[in-house]
Amino acid sequence: MLDDESYSHDPDDVKLLLTFDPIPGKREAYFHYVLGEFIPTLEHLGLKMCEAWHTAYGPYPLRLTGFLADDKETLQRVINSDDFLVMEDKLQEFVVNYVRRVVPMRTGFQF
Repeated sequence: MLDDESYSHDPDDVKLLLTFDPIPGKREAYFHYVLGEFIPTLEHLGLKMCEAWHTAYGPYPLRLTGFLADDKETLQRVINSDDFLVMEDKLQEFVVNYVRRVVPMRTGFQF
């Protein structure tokens, strides 16, 4: 996670949040895909993973991941790209309850 003290941002900055539950019988394939393809491809497209959370207790998605871009235009370009849409579709082979949201950037935990 980014250190709140060292990251200053423009009030118009946005963050991409992905929430989901990995499918229990596909967890090994899920980890292989996310770490080996999904995150590296998103980074290559211009997003930077800034956080990853695991829910240990409660009625919330098991995973929450956050990504930042240099600006809103970059984020919109990435999430509208064919490469992102293909990667997102493949991710959904390993997860359920998938939700993608673009939210205003704030320091600290966001849901």
